[in-house]
Amino acid sequence: MPQRRSHVSSSATRSGLAAALAALRESSEVPLEFPPEALAEAETSTATAPELDLRDVPFATLDPAGSRDLDQAFHLARAGTGYTVRYAIADVPGFVVPGGAVDAEARRRGQTLYAADGSIPLHPRALSEDRASLLANVDRPALVWTFDLDEAASVQDFRLERALIRSRAQLEYVTTQQALDRGDDGPAALLPEIGARRLEQERSRGGASLNLPDEEVVQGADGAYSIERRSPLPVEEWNAQLSLMTGMAAAAVMLDAGIGVLRTMPEPDDAAFTTFRHQTVALGRPWTSGTYGEYLRQLDRADPVTLPVLEAAASLFRGAGYVIFDGAPPENTVQAAIGAPYAHATAPLRRLVDRWSLVICLAASSGAPVPEWARASLPELPALMQESGQRASRLNSTTINTVEAALLVPLIGTTIEATVIELRGERASVQIADPAVTATAPVPADVKPGDLVRLQVVNADIAAAEVEFAV
Repeated sequence: MPQRRSHVSSSATRSGLAAALAALRESSEVPLEFPPEALAEAETSTATAPELDLRDVPFATLDPAGSRDLDQAFHLARAGTGYTVRYAIADVPGFVVPGGAVDAEARRRGQTLYAADGSIPLHPRALSEDRASLLANVDRPALVWTFDLDEAASVQDFRLERALIRSRAQLEYVTTQQALDRGDDGPAALLPEIGARRLEQERSRGGASLNLPDEEVVQGADGAYSIERRSPLPVEEWNAQLSLMTGMAAAAVMLDAGIGVLRTMPEPDDAAFTTFRHQTVALGRPWTSGTYGEYLRQLDRADPVTLPVLEAAASLFRGAGYVIFDGAPPENTVQAAIGAPYAHATAPLRRLVDRWSLVICLAASSGAPVPEWARASLPELPALMQESGQRASRLNSTTINTVEAALLVPLIGTTIEATVIELRGERASVQIADPAVTATAPVPADVKPGDLVRLQVVNADIAAAEVEFAV
């Protein structure tokens, strides 16, 4: 599915959109500013200097262009017929004082929120975008996972240590993909090789990746907002495999220690699989053999019917949540889409729960007791993360709906074509190609997913983030 971007062009519409987005950010349920005591603490708290010095290892980061909250850095090397992967995570536990002002505010926020006109961070920017971030060419304490992989990139051994590191390069996805396509040498040169083998490991576990196209509101240099919809680049999928590998290692450490927090998701039931099979037949892309993960991997991303198939497959990826344990392991330990126990442990600058995972893993790896503050507060995490996840989902969906309404204002009274993605009674989720808008609309009774329908744009209300269509 090619990248597509639709712009809001009219100055009057842009003015109304800017006002609506500003109001949305102000009403995000999370304060835009941090308490003075949290800001002061973020400026002065200092992580203990690690004994292990890995500054001679040329780590690099890989993130969207312009990012400053850099959670992870990697170093990839050959080791005989296999590989050594070092994966460094920002030492947020070293900077955040348990029970302090930053800790209290982070528990209130749960995760970084992303609005169209800027982020609302989990931690003060002095930490998340500076002192704790793995920025290039500065010394940083980090929690470093070292993986020994065989020639198939299967994990043979791993360890976790606190270390001082120095990232040498801040890479971004687009230019890194271009460099890899050219065959250039560089910090990410082994990423396609290791990433492809890790994807094969995922397949052998029975895992599945949905990889829906990203839908993101972006602001151009001229201040104009647009919606960008694109499929993830291969380098993003390869990079994600390093994070997944680390999350599985963290889950294994916590299960062995008898205490921790897992990210779980149940296997879809027979009814869900049956429904999805019927949907793939209706879309003309029947799932007839293999696992659902294998079927999804085989879809042609350039095929316009792939998007409706992926939207239908989203029903198989539901029910994810956080499960804590202290003593006996939980009844369900597996994240079904990954095909293994898994924990969130690689984004502590942006997600609250990762700090607990890292603290527990570090204690278990070093033979130390889990800090009492982490053990005592563990039961709070599922509710805190669920609440913050709902906030993030509401903000994201309302932001996109607001921009989509602005994109459709010039088309009020006109007729447009849309592709039916999913039927919902007498209405359907539809995808408009130009402008790039996903919406709910009434459709004729005889349509099926994948069909083209003609709709009249009746109204588009930017302030209410609503659009209205007629057949």
